[in-house]
Amino acid sequence: MQHDGQDPDRQDPEHQDDGAPGWDAINQALNRIYSRQEPKHYGTVIGYALGGKDPLTGISAYKRITPVPHWHFITYGFSELFAKESDDPELSGYGFELTFRLADPDDSEDPPAWVLNFLQNLARYVFDSGNVFSAGHYMNANGPIASETDSAIRAIAFAADPELPAIDTRNGRVEFLQVVGLTNEEEFALKRWSTLKVLEVFADYLPLWVTDLERGSLLADADIAARLSEGAAREGSSTGRVYTDQLQWQQRKRMLRQPITEIALGARQVGELLALLPLRLRFGESFGLIGPERRILFESASRCGAEVIDEVLHVRLDEIALRSLISRLRAQAGRYEVEGFANLEVVVNQTHIRDQNGEIVQTIG
Repeated sequence: MQHDGQDPDRQDPEHQDDGAPGWDAINQALNRIYSRQEPKHYGTVIGYALGGKDPLTGISAYKRITPVPHWHFITYGFSELFAKESDDPELSGYGFELTFRLADPDDSEDPPAWVLNFLQNLARYVFDSGNVFSAGHYMNANGPIASETDSAIRAIAFAADPELPAIDTRNGRVEFLQVVGLTNEEEFALKRWSTLKVLEVFADYLPLWVTDLERGSLLADADIAARLSEGAAREGSSTGRVYTDQLQWQQRKRMLRQPITEIALGARQVGELLALLPLRLRFGESFGLIGPERRILFESASRCGAEVIDEVLHVRLDEIALRSLISRLRAQAGRYEVEGFANLEVVVNQTHIRDQNGEIVQTIG
């Protein structure tokens, strides 16, 4: 991408000749906040449709002083900027643009280049997979969101930008989803309760949800940790399923007796399973584990049992079995039995964490 130094709605001949109602609508929304500031704009040199590597047409960055010094980034390209091409008249393209606020304590003259690559990487995920982001979604970056740093900010969540409400354009509706940087511990807190409710708590300590790469976990504050714990205990978890790359199950038949159901998962997944199971089942909600080839759905029941329905293993646990599973299972390789559910065995295998070259950098369990 390159900085063209011009107003975005004048940067492209195609934009001038054919009109860009989507682009203009975004500019109008931003003008309500930044009427006296021209942004730093970074346009894509070769379009994605022409074989370029960057899906977004451009990214603008505005410099802010209040409530804390930061850069406010806005994408152009998830929505339909020019002619209407999608079949959905209600939504413009994917129906959103991303925003991101990065703390700028040093009063820098230009925004850091890594943010442009970061937002383009998120765009590649959407354009390549077709999976869209929505308020309340979250994901782990498997490392610092700013590569080549040791920042504790290694996960992100999505929420409606607090200053940019959704707009209706000629091409359809567009929401502004803000990317909020989080620590791994904070991401886990989202899973235990609710993304948006946790972010509401964080908003009291992170004005406008500005991402600060230098900060540590907010859960180090006893008051914040208590508020999140109380919310989860009161309402349970809104996380209905999690994905894992280590998951298998099988049922071994026995003469004149019920089959043995064996579940195998990685040690890395154990802590998450033990934390979320009671926050779902005790509130009358199911909890799912989704692996590359297998799926398991845990359900609360008055009687324990395991049944395969449409290739999904349904594991039904009563309160005794649930308590036993929580107390006995460990993130340590081994075979675990569950009290009150004699026909269930849980196998925990080691999890190997690998770097980009495929080398093992950590072993769990």
